[in-house]
Amino acid sequence: MSDTTPTASEAAIEASPTALREALRETILFARLDDEQLDHIAAAGSVQWLRRGVVVFEEGAEPGEFYLVLSGRVAIAQESDDGRESLLAVLGPGELFGEMGFLDGYNRSAQARALEESQVLMVPYAELRLLYENNPSALWSAVALLARRLRAMDRALSDTVFLDVMGRTAKRLLEMAGDDDEFEMPLTQEELASMVGASRERVNKAIHAFVKLGWMTHDQRHYKITNRRNLEIRAR
Repeated sequence: MSDTTPTASEAAIEASPTALREALRETILFARLDDEQLDHIAAAGSVQWLRRGVVVFEEGAEPGEFYLVLSGRVAIAQESDDGRESLLAVLGPGELFGEMGFLDGYNRSAQARALEESQVLMVPYAELRLLYENNPSALWSAVALLARRLRAMDRALSDTVFLDVMGRTAKRLLEMAGDDDEFEMPLTQEELASMVGASRERVNKAIHAFVKLGWMTHDQRHYKITNRRNLEIRAR
């Protein structure tokens, strides 16, 4: 990983010990830990600032740490033998990635890269190992995390089978928006198409259809949802 020097705007973001503790507490993996345990994990880690496009780790790399997104967005992607990319997930603040290597001992199963200026907390696996050795009951949180990952995979497979391109596009746009009706699209057209699992032309056609129906507007990367209910119905 390179190019992690913070810009002036990034450096203004203060990752205080208290903020890091509370960010860890919000994750399913660490929700049951006490303040002392959380502070210990935060102190063992390091905050990194990432510019758009910076690769955190490559698919197949030997793992040694996990990450918590503090701000911005990180893409998890795989590349096929012929060079095509599949965007598996877009992770925002409060989400963990890179922990699977600790849980199963295998190399990285996907690439992780910053989709926009982002801030992450990197924590070595050694700290997790120490936590579980001293507190074996904390492993139940790891089980819960794995169950959540499996459920997400089931939903993704279900979407592929039961939703057409318009339905999958609507669902991804809603995920990008979150609770807000206006948002900046962090993905390129190719990345969005990869996440939907369709060609860029078909995804653009779906977006133009939503605009024509009056469900949303967009100007370059700025999107505004004007009929969330209909978009949600189309995403089912």
